[in-house]
Amino acid sequence: MTAYRSSLLKLLEERGYIHQLTDPAALDALAEKGPVTGYIGFDATAPSLHVGNLVSIMLLRRMQQAGHRPIVLMGGGTTKVGDPSGKDESRKLLAEADIDSNIAKIRKNFEPFLTFGDGPTDAIMLNNAEWLDGLEYLPFLRDIGPHFTINRMLTFDSVRLRLDREQPLTFLEFNYMILQAYDFLELSRRQECRLQLGGSDQWGNIVNGIELARRVDGTELYGVTTPLITTADGAKMGKTAQGAVWLNPDMLSPYDYWQFWRNTQDADVGKFLRLFTDLSLDIIVRLESLPGAEINDAKVVLATEATALLHGRDAALDAKKTAHQTFAEGGTGGDLPTLSVGDGMTIAHALTALGFTPSNKEAKRKIAEGAVRLNDQPVSDPSLVVTVTADPVKLSLGKKRHALLTR
Repeated sequence: MTAYRSSLLKLLEERGYIHQLTDPAALDALAEKGPVTGYIGFDATAPSLHVGNLVSIMLLRRMQQAGHRPIVLMGGGTTKVGDPSGKDESRKLLAEADIDSNIAKIRKNFEPFLTFGDGPTDAIMLNNAEWLDGLEYLPFLRDIGPHFTINRMLTFDSVRLRLDREQPLTFLEFNYMILQAYDFLELSRRQECRLQLGGSDQWGNIVNGIELARRVDGTELYGVTTPLITTADGAKMGKTAQGAVWLNPDMLSPYDYWQFWRNTQDADVGKFLRLFTDLSLDIIVRLESLPGAEINDAKVVLATEATALLHGRDAALDAKKTAHQTFAEGGTGGDLPTLSVGDGMTIAHALTALGFTPSNKEAKRKIAEGAVRLNDQPVSDPSLVVTVTADPVKLSLGKKRHALLTR
């Protein structure tokens, strides 16, 4: 490990957040002197962020824990363009009203993790539409355009990978990296922001902003990227067969969020405890070293601590209790997701409506495999109509997905 002097870089390295740094020695010295302002940008493409965004949220939390000032930059302007990074096709363009609505809802995703306010290390949320919406095209091209070459832009992964796959890249998307660089310049001027953080796929965009500020204002800026967070089997973090793991409780219940973390693979427990909880490293080392089946105890701790950060300690403990009642005691924990079947609903339709399966066809396949149970009894008929009179009926898919069917 590198012998950093600043508490910020020490914290980020020991918990596994650092992939690349620009000028590590200078950034380390700057962070040691006093509060550094740093930012991460988030486009508002949905009414909630998801677990794939969580490492970035935790980065901002770590900044604040180390005595620095985080900026959450919402992409009210850049969402109108769409980041091509890691995408095979253009994002769906949203209406301005939808973008504004998404931003208002996304703010709630950050509130459990950051302290917002006016103090020197309090977080603030800004919207890049504040400066991007007012840009005039020709003056912007004249002032900013000369600092970018097409030759260099074509080498960045966000562009090169799309072209290598022979997927269309619109001129609109091609502008995204220039706008992100301009964001860094504006934040440097407006907020004395000296640091941009992000995932490894943002390295080129971050470097663009650093070089732009140096050329235009003579200001030294810095960048930190995190490694791509994947699971032990190589899958992208937060992607499941049921879709995105949302942070908004209206889109994913605290119980399902807890269950997502409980299902972590053995080899990922230590890494995820470092990245996504506030537990001390001494405790994490002990937990990740538990032998054999005891590693499941560490997964319960991971699930409870990660859920407590987002949804609060009470919700996390309720989810833990429900899981225990469901798995260990064979009960029907009251915190399970519920679905009203009205006067009746086919078992296949219920599985799909709950999000347990992506389609009725997949639901029928799971039923044929013997993976579906009602009140712990196997179901073999996909056309079975479930009716509920008084007590809820427990619907299970495999060993880990359960719900209550109600009238």
